[in-house]
Amino acid sequence: MDCFFHANVPSIARCSDCAKPICATCRDDRGACPSCRLAAKIDAATVTRPHLAGNVGPRVSATPAVATPLDPPESRAIVALGYPLFPLALLSLFDRKQSKPLRRHAIQAVAFNLGIMAFAVLLTALAAVPWLGFSAVILLPLLAPLFLIGSCYYGWRAWQGEPVRIPILSDWLDERLPA
Repeated sequence: MDCFFHANVPSIARCSDCAKPICATCRDDRGACPSCRLAAKIDAATVTRPHLAGNVGPRVSATPAVATPLDPPESRAIVALGYPLFPLALLSLFDRKQSKPLRRHAIQAVAFNLGIMAFAVLLTALAAVPWLGFSAVILLPLLAPLFLIGSCYYGWRAWQGEPVRIPILSDWLDERLPA
């Protein structure tokens, strides 16, 4: 068996941490390989690194709404289709193996559809008012293309694994959903 780090060099032992075959040059007195030693140094450096005080820039959320490549394409497809097709967004909320970014996309898709429906109900109610109804009647037919374009755009971004920020809705959800 050859050393994991050197081609054509016979291994003499296995790493005590990761069990990779290593040669005498790679093995230290603890029996660890170079990659395990480097990982230990990196872990030790991140623990002892001091926190920077002051204004160091905008705060970034610890769990961004970005789908990872480890998410199965079927889950990403259901979540992405949840933007234009409301029942699929509800169905994707029942997936227990779903990652947090995909669950956030699903909740955001449900909220997007409910927001469009609430806005349609509001415009329909305003259309019944005699003097205010004229402006609502003009805006009501524009709601269907707005929904179609918005849901396709947000669904495409969810399928690509990119974070989706719906102007008013995302800020509202950020306040109510735990990170």
